[in-house]
Amino acid sequence: MIHKVVKALILVPLAIILIAFAVANRQTVTVSFDPFDKADPAFSLALPLYVLILALVIAGVVVGGVAAWMRQGRWRWRARLAESKARELRMENDQLKRRDGAVPGSVPPAADHAARLSIPPPAA
Repeated sequence: MIHKVVKALILVPLAIILIAFAVANRQTVTVSFDPFDKADPAFSLALPLYVLILALVIAGVVVGGVAAWMRQGRWRWRARLAESKARELRMENDQLKRRDGAVPGSVPPAADHAARLSIPPPAA
């Protein structure tokens, strides 16, 4: 429920700002992709200014997201490698427990503990 309220508190003002921006920037601009002929460009596009600006902002967010995703590729690769190694070690651990007769979650006999954990008396 609180998630919806926070979402509304962010999206409603953002929508109002975007609508105000679009209404204030309705004039048509010509975007030319021909740097050599300003009078008669080979390819030009006439569109409202707010469409151009919003399209460039969206393109910038997409390009930034792709760049960040590509830079994090090394870390994702290392995480996959560590996960596969951990899975391999868990399987090996389970095999060793089964081979030694230990059941997961059980405590070994007390005599076995005492033999392994005995501390020799200090030498005088």
